[in-house]
Amino acid sequence: MQYFVVMIDYGRRGREAIVDPEMTRREVVARVASGEYTNISFIHEVAESSVEDITGDILSEATGLPEVGSAGADLQAADFDHARDLRKHEPV
Repeated sequence: MQYFVVMIDYGRRGREAIVDPEMTRREVVARVASGEYTNISFIHEVAESSVEDITGDILSEATGLPEVGSAGADLQAADFDHARDLRKHEPV
């Protein structure tokens, strides 16, 4: 059995994993390209007993651009963490 796991990050509201065993790779690419899936944390392909991170491949297929490194994916989370750390050290 093969299926895809798309993790959507809603920031402070949490995350959502979209898992549909009937969804094909082509459908995942189409949903990313249409904008239905945004703020993607990762996309995993689960086949039998192996899991592969295919986020870069799917995003490249959906946008038609060269593969982008995943370093930029956590910038928003880093900003939230930094702001929270600053609030911790504010005078009371």
